Amino acid sequence: MSPMFTSHLINNLFHPLTLVTFFPLVGVLVILFLRQEQKNLVRWVALVTSLITFGISLLVLANFNPAEPGLQLVVDIPWIPIAGWEIHYFLGVDGLSILLVLLTTLLTPLSILSTWTAVEDRVKDFMLFFLLLEVGMVGVFLAQDLFLFYVFWEFTLVPMYFLIGVWGGPRRMYAAVKFFLYTMAGSILMLLAILWLGIYQGSFQLPDLVAKGGIPADIQLWLFLAFAAAFAIKVPMWPLHSWLPDAHVEAPTAGSVILAGVLLKMGTYGFLRFNLQLFPQASIQLAPWMAGLAVIGILYGAAVSYAQKDVKKLVAYSSVSHLGFVVLGLFALNSQGIQGGILQMVNHGLSTGALFLVVGMIYERRHTRDMDAFGGLWKIMPVYGALTLIVALSSMGLPGLNGFVGEFTILLGAWGAGQPGGSLGTFWFAGLAAVGVILAAVYILLMFQKLFLGPVTHEENRNLKDINWREIGVLVPLILLIFWIGLYPKPFFNLMAPAVDQLVAAIQTAAVAGIP
Repeated sequence: MSPMFTSHLINNLFHPLTLVTFFPLVGVLVILFLRQEQKNLVRWVALVTSLITFGISLLVLANFNPAEPGLQLVVDIPWIPIAGWEIHYFLGVDGLSILLVLLTTLLTPLSILSTWTAVEDRVKDFMLFFLLLEVGMVGVFLAQDLFLFYVFWEFTLVPMYFLIGVWGGPRRMYAAVKFFLYTMAGSILMLLAILWLGIYQGSFQLPDLVAKGGIPADIQLWLFLAFAAAFAIKVPMWPLHSWLPDAHVEAPTAGSVILAGVLLKMGTYGFLRFNLQLFPQASIQLAPWMAGLAVIGILYGAAVSYAQKDVKKLVAYSSVSHLGFVVLGLFALNSQGIQGGILQMVNHGLSTGALFLVVGMIYERRHTRDMDAFGGLWKIMPVYGALTLIVALSSMGLPGLNGFVGEFTILLGAWGAGQPGGSLGTFWFAGLAAVGVILAAVYILLMFQKLFLGPVTHEENRNLKDINWREIGVLVPLILLIFWIGLYPKPFFNLMAPAVDQLVAAIQTAAVAGIP
C-alpha cells in the first residue's frame, strides 16, 4: 500500500460513498472500549451508528441524479500494484445499486432495534459483528473493482457465520458451517474467473472490462458459469438452496431479517452487475436455462412452504420462491423484466424482512414457532394481527401493495421476452410463474389462518401481551414503504430506469452484432 494511496484515501475520507461504507466502523471502535456489562449503552451506540449510516445513504440519494445512467459519486484510487496490474479502491453508485444501498442501511437499524430484548447474551460481540456485516454488505453494492468486490463479498461471511453460530438455535453450528461452506465453494469458482479476467483483459475495474469486451463467446460461457455458481448459491436458486432453511431457522431474528433482506440480494445483484454486463452473449444463450431454474424454484419453494409446520421455515422457503421471480425478471433481458427484478429485490427485503420480524416477536413470547401451537391470536393481539396481515398480503402480491408491482412487472417482462426474437423464446415461463403467485396466496393465507383465526385452543396464548411501541416502531417504516411502492412506484422506477435501459441496449447490441 503506497503512501500515495494513503494520501488519496485521507483526502477522500469524507466522500459520501466512503462514509456510507465505513461509518459503521466508528461504532465498532466505540463499542470495543465498552464493557460487556454495559448492554444498553452498547445497543444505543450500535443503533445510533446505523441510523447515522442511513442518514449518509440519504445524502447519497440526495446527490444522485436519476437521469444519469452511468456511475456517479465515483471515488477511484490506485490501491495495490501487482506485476503490471493495479487494483483500485473504486466505489460508484448507479441506478442498479442505489435502491439496494438504501435497503441495507434501512434494515440494519431496524434489525438492531428488534434485538433490544431478544439478545441478552454477549450483546457487545453481537453488535460488533452486526456493524461489521453492514460494512461488507454496503461495500458489495458499491465496489466497481472485481478484487475489491470479492474482498467485500467474502468479508460478509465472517460476521454472518458468528451471528448464526453463537446466537442461533440448537443446531446453530451445523447451520453456520453449512452456510459458510456452501458460499465459500461457489466463491472459489468466481475468484478463478476474476483472475482470468484480470490477466486476460489487463484490468480488474468493471467499467474497463465492459468497455474492452472482446471475450470469445465460448470463454464467456465458462466465465458466466463460474460467476453464476457463487451468485446462484447466494440467491439461493434451486437446486443450490438447501443451506437456506437451516440458516434461517437457526439464526436469531435480526440475523434472519438481514439474511433475507440483504444477503440474498447480493446473489441477484451479482447476476445483474457482472453476468449481464460482462458476458452478454452467454447471458442471451443461457437465459432460457436460467429462467427454467427460476420457475422451478418459484413452484418448488411455494410447494415446500405449504408443507411446513414451523412458521419460520415456511418464510424461509418462501424466499426460494420469491427470489425465483427476481431471477426470471433479470433474465428476461428487457427493461420491464430487469426493472421489475430490481424492485422485487427491494420488495422482498421489506416484506420478508417484516415477516421474520413478526415471527421473532411471537417467538419471544411463546418460545415456539409451531403453527399448531397458536390460533385465535387476532382476539388476543389485535395490533400485532393487523400489522401481520398487511405484511402477509404484501408478500402474496395483493394489488395496492409492493409485491404486486414487482411481480406484475416481472411477468410483463417475461411475457415480452417470449415474443419472437425475445431472450426466453416462450410464454410458458410467464404462465408457470403466474401459478406461483396463486400458490403464494395459498400458503400465506394458510399460515395466517393457523396463527390468528378460529378459537383460542391453547391456554398459554390467552395471556399474551400485544406488541409494544418499540416493536410497532420497527414495523411501521417497512409498512409505509410497502404501501408507498404499492400505490406510487414511479419514484423507484425513475431511479433505475436510465441505468437499466443502458444495460438492455448493450445486451441487444451484443445480440445483433454477434460479438461481445
